[in-house]
Amino acid sequence: MKPDHPQNTAPDDAGTRRAVRPVVCYPPDTLPAPEMALYRAAREGLQVISSVTVPPREARCFRVAAGQFFRIHSVDGPQVGDLNLWNANELSERFYSGKTRALHGTHLSTGDRMWSCFPYMRPMATITHDTLDWYGFDAFGGSVHDVIGTRCDPYTHNLLSGGGQYHHCCHSNLTRALADETGLPLAEVEGDVHDVLNVFMCTGFTRDTGQYFMKASPVRPGDYLEFFAEIDLLGALSACPGGDCSAEHSSDTAACFPLLVEVLRPAPGALGAWTGPSVNGYDRSHGA
Repeated sequence: MKPDHPQNTAPDDAGTRRAVRPVVCYPPDTLPAPEMALYRAAREGLQVISSVTVPPREARCFRVAAGQFFRIHSVDGPQVGDLNLWNANELSERFYSGKTRALHGTHLSTGDRMWSCFPYMRPMATITHDTLDWYGFDAFGGSVHDVIGTRCDPYTHNLLSGGGQYHHCCHSNLTRALADETGLPLAEVEGDVHDVLNVFMCTGFTRDTGQYFMKASPVRPGDYLEFFAEIDLLGALSACPGGDCSAEHSSDTAACFPLLVEVLRPAPGALGAWTGPSVNGYDRSHGA
């Protein structure tokens, strides 16, 4: 973080330099727009075709075909979840949280998309309904569904705890779930686990130090976040050991609850002639 007492004296024109207006790095105006009217119409006839319960402090995988929807539900109590997405047919195509953040901002909601990594870089899923969209940004700068945090992990825990070995943080949970789903060794799939969408988590940056903070999630049973699958997806969701993340990030004592994932199919013909997105059109010559 920035020092409380800088080593260097501010120049005479420091105020002028600080007053320069910011420029949005990636204006979203020219992004391919999601077909929200089509998705809203398709939502009317949705039918649940499968569901997965994610136990507290554990993770589970689920699969969603292109053109289907999935929902992540709060069921028994306030609980946040860490979401990974892969192309179900090619694990090297996975969710790219950093670029999603650059395109849509620090926290996602209805109409925002989850983008995949290079060289694919296309929408994997589009958020079609968010029962917590009323929250907005609070007085602390906090909001829900962030693409800021990476995921709680045993390596950072080891550093911060002076050598502790904790195995039910979200990184480990997702690694075990992916290994179980694919039949591949833990060491092989761990590299496929990636930075997450923190579903229901309420986070932000402190205004004085710029540190990543968390606070009690506003989620309650009955809330859900809904997505439209733009491509065939393999998902993994971890019910974070921090519970609602009101106190601790990785804990065996925080109150934790299950999460429910439902996969839903629209009525036949509801999507018309919809087709999924192609991989990114860049020619990959890199100027060589």
